[in-house]
Amino acid sequence: MPSARYGASGELKRITDLTDRYVRGAKPDDSDYARKTALAGVRGRKYAGARSRSGLPALTARLACAFAAIAIVSMAACSGGSGSESGERDAVPVLVAKVVQKTVANSVHVIGRVEAYSTVDLKARVDGQVTDVHFREGQDVKQGDLLFNLDPSPFKAALAQAEANLAKDRAQQLQAVADEQRYHYLLTQGVGSQQQFDQAHASADALRAVGQADTAAVETAKLNLSYTTIRSPIDGRTGSLLVHPGNLVKGNAETAMVEINQIEPVYVDFSLPEQRLPDVRKFMANHKLAVEASVPGQQGEPERGELSFVDNTVDTKTGTIQLKGIFANRDRRLWPGQFVDATLILNERPGTVVVPSQAIQTGQDGSYVYVVEAGMKVATRTVVIGDSQDGATVVERGLKSGETVVTDGQLRLMPGAHITIKTGLGSQDHGAAS
Repeated sequence: MPSARYGASGELKRITDLTDRYVRGAKPDDSDYARKTALAGVRGRKYAGARSRSGLPALTARLACAFAAIAIVSMAACSGGSGSESGERDAVPVLVAKVVQKTVANSVHVIGRVEAYSTVDLKARVDGQVTDVHFREGQDVKQGDLLFNLDPSPFKAALAQAEANLAKDRAQQLQAVADEQRYHYLLTQGVGSQQQFDQAHASADALRAVGQADTAAVETAKLNLSYTTIRSPIDGRTGSLLVHPGNLVKGNAETAMVEINQIEPVYVDFSLPEQRLPDVRKFMANHKLAVEASVPGQQGEPERGELSFVDNTVDTKTGTIQLKGIFANRDRRLWPGQFVDATLILNERPGTVVVPSQAIQTGQDGSYVYVVEAGMKVATRTVVIGDSQDGATVVERGLKSGETVVTDGQLRLMPGAHITIKTGLGSQDHGAAS
């Protein structure tokens, strides 16, 4: 049995030698502590030996005591170190940013919808059969471009008939006018009667009226014939084609033949709460208000236009008022029916203090930020914030340009905490506070 080979003093020496191997690099006071711990292990062995007599292996008990002593010594050795190393471990890694001053727009952000500058539902003005279609769906067309032809044959026949009636009635009118003049001459010579002259005059007047009606009928027939040629009334883009050659169409039918939208320029419709109406009217009196529109998810600068319309009534159901901005839309980024992020710029404020929005924290007393002070320590600073836009927040009071604020890592901070500034994700500047 192992317990027969070693006495208590021999066991103490063996465990002391074993623990010395782990504490040779430690300070003298730490070695003494280790040896005392080893001695405590021997005392524990006596208890373990007593247990071994009741059935537990003595060797296992001794090893357990030895490793317990080694673990305690190891922790004691690890607890030793310089104060500066401890300070580095306690410093909180954070990201920071400078407080800056720049010109900031006083603006209102809403959701808007693009609307075509003008929309035409193109319909036939006479009944007829479509013979030709001169465009493709989705094609850009100019004002006056030929789009449809209807069968002109019935309208040509109607025109010929109207012209024939006009010629007949004009011949009768000439005869009636000649009779009128003749009976007038006879009356002045005392040969003809007044009654004959009156009858001739009435007949001439009636035929003059018939001639005017015939002339109007001819013009109507010409107009109807011209309606068989259908042209674009505006510059725009055609939509879905709803009729094709061979289809019969009715004049002014409920369904349009095609819809044309003018998309250069376009409107952006949006609504504002009625509480913003006084500001809009105030700044409109001094200058034209700019409107910006951007398509969600698209990169690049937003489209810029100007406010062109303010409705004359507040919607009593929603408490909002409708506005429109007009945009040149030369690159056609805005499309009718599309939802966009609209921004109405009321005015611009130069020299405004701005910080990244992620620097702003919210507490019981309102908004605050962590400001980096001397010695790489942080302090809380209560701030009054304004509008936020493009990841930046306006600070009305509480910060000055040039100060440094924490933008990431605030959850581990408290006033007076030491920090170290991270230079990127997963890395940090080891120059912690001293």
